[in-house]
Amino acid sequence: MKFHPQPQGGEAKPWAFPAPDRSVLGNGLTVLRCHRPGQQIVAVEINLDAPLDAEPEGLDGVGTIMARGLSEGTGKLSAEEFSAELERCGATLDAHADHPGVRVSLEVPASRLPKALDLLADALRAPAFPESEIERLVRNRLDEIPHEQANPARRAAKELSKQLFPAESRLSRPRQGTEGTVERIDAAAVRAFYEAHVRPATATVVVVGDLTGIDLDKELAATLGAWTGDSAQPRPMPPITADDSGRVVIVDRPGAVQTQLLIGRIGPDRHDRVWPAQVLGVYCLGGTLTSRLDRVLREEKGYTYGVRAFGQVIRSAADGSGASLLAVSGSVATEVTGPALADAWRVLRTLAAEGLDDAERDVAVQNLVGVAPLKYETAAAVASTLADQVEQHLPDDYQAQLYARLAETGTVEATAAAVSAFPVDRLVSVLVGDASVITEAVTELGIGEVTVVSG
Repeated sequence: MKFHPQPQGGEAKPWAFPAPDRSVLGNGLTVLRCHRPGQQIVAVEINLDAPLDAEPEGLDGVGTIMARGLSEGTGKLSAEEFSAELERCGATLDAHADHPGVRVSLEVPASRLPKALDLLADALRAPAFPESEIERLVRNRLDEIPHEQANPARRAAKELSKQLFPAESRLSRPRQGTEGTVERIDAAAVRAFYEAHVRPATATVVVVGDLTGIDLDKELAATLGAWTGDSAQPRPMPPITADDSGRVVIVDRPGAVQTQLLIGRIGPDRHDRVWPAQVLGVYCLGGTLTSRLDRVLREEKGYTYGVRAFGQVIRSAADGSGASLLAVSGSVATEVTGPALADAWRVLRTLAAEGLDDAERDVAVQNLVGVAPLKYETAAAVASTLADQVEQHLPDDYQAQLYARLAETGTVEATAAAVSAFPVDRLVSVLVGDASVITEAVTELGIGEVTVVSG
């Protein structure tokens, strides 16, 4: 039998995160475009300056209903007709509200981009918000809330926000509203929120994909460029305050066979110079199957299928006054909740005492930087990251610079950032599980005062 020689790997091509071109339309709409040859599915992201803290008192969730209502008919088309036109384009349209604002996302084949942009523009400049559709969206949202409450991970996230932030802060309450606030929302409230906050002068559109043969300037001018609205001053960002003094909150779920863990605190804004080192250090702690937390809790002890540590931006400001959530998340069997927490704290204390080693740092850099070309293979991934940068008031080359900084970050710097991110005496631990089984064992650990709340 004759064997052919084994193929050899080629020389790696240099890669950098795509740099966008920036411009402004006549109506004040900021445009970021990025030509990606071969990407025949074009991704469009629009940032609307309609943050959750702008929602009227008692109407938490109106931003979410407004975002969902953008595709429920326009001045020209009913909800059914609008949906049918999107389907004819082969396009998908989605929108959601978060603390920084509303994000609208469109994906469409490049050949259908002009028509899809026209539909998108119509949804933004002339949404109908018909009463029947808004009532349906409100009912749908009310139906979702009990399911979210029953989901241990969602319940833990809700409780952690409530624990970290003062009650008067919008950050302390569910992003999509509660049953009491959502049921008050009607078409008039949605229309009022739209008129107060949605306008081209404070919006940004990101377009990424193969733009060969497309006169994007012409198409944008004829669609989103025809969107009109008053100018507006940038909204001041309310100061962020949080209480991350060490304590434990058990959300009681009688009979639960697992305990959902969410251990967190508040971290720095992405503008902080420690951010690249923090990304690297937190990845070493719990970013992958080979990280420290997983190695102990999963591989050595068999307590869990996986535990992850992460940093997630909550809100970002140009002056660095925003904040992020630093957290460890996972689930363990009920009967080993105490030992699992004890081992997690042991991992953190060992990290502080002995630091990371160079091998851990090198693997993390390879994983974070080496995977980037694959991570940003699609137009949607690039567009989403560019929109994140806009939303977080970061420069257009931020992601490219971040990878350069990660490669330059040493083991000592990564260790210091990880230890600072998770100090053992400044962590709020939310445990969703059977309080009658886990309370005593958790209390004996001495990691903070233990409080039990209803599930």
